[in-house]
Amino acid sequence: MSISLSVVIITFNEEANIARCLEAVQGVADEVVVVDSYSTDRTVAICEEHGARVVQHEFAGYVEQKNYATAQARYDHVLQLDADEVLTDELRQSIRQVKANWPPVAGFTLKRLTNYCGTWVRHGGWYPDRKLRLYDRRLGSWQGLLLHEQFIEKPFQSVGELAGDLLHYSYTSVEQHVAQLNRFTSIAAEELALRGKTRVTPFQLVLKPIWKFVHGYVLRLGFLDGFAGLSIATISAWGVFLKFAKLRTRASTHENLPH
Repeated sequence: MSISLSVVIITFNEEANIARCLEAVQGVADEVVVVDSYSTDRTVAICEEHGARVVQHEFAGYVEQKNYATAQARYDHVLQLDADEVLTDELRQSIRQVKANWPPVAGFTLKRLTNYCGTWVRHGGWYPDRKLRLYDRRLGSWQGLLLHEQFIEKPFQSVGELAGDLLHYSYTSVEQHVAQLNRFTSIAAEELALRGKTRVTPFQLVLKPIWKFVHGYVLRLGFLDGFAGLSIATISAWGVFLKFAKLRTRASTHENLPH
């Protein structure tokens, strides 16, 4: 069955990335929908210059935003991208093939290859980092709490895999990585609290960060990525400590509030 494809992207102040993303979907997308959270830079203008349909929507969380964006698509088959992601030629060809003959599946996972401060990272658990991004919206939805949102297919649905990499231009500096980590660990701590996990142990504060480093840098061969691998493993370990430290502080603060 031949299908038409909507490419859907959520944005906020992505003028440094969005043009590259939009140019890479030409020849694959039958329409491009950008759901923007009221950017204050040139994001919207760049999107419109590239022929994308822009919808403004206040950001209410990653799950909510991606489900809203999916609903804005004209077609049921959707390729959901982040603004800092770019299709390779091989991946574009794979998408064209499934567009021409969509099999009986809910969607396809894509291999994501991340660029960290100028280095393509292939170890440490960062590759192939498969993500379900090409899907039939009738057969699933975006789910999760505050972080780690993912498209989940309905029961008894199967998922295929596409050849070719989805290039992810993540952090351009260690400072940017640390700033993002600080934001994400705050959200992660809030998510743990929402799940009712308020007790923090010495194991979580000390041993879990150490294990995170050893697992990524040694067992998953992160050291083969040179400085990038070392930086990722170290900052990721620090992130584990921060998440539980913030959860502990949050729990202690709530316990000490007057009733």
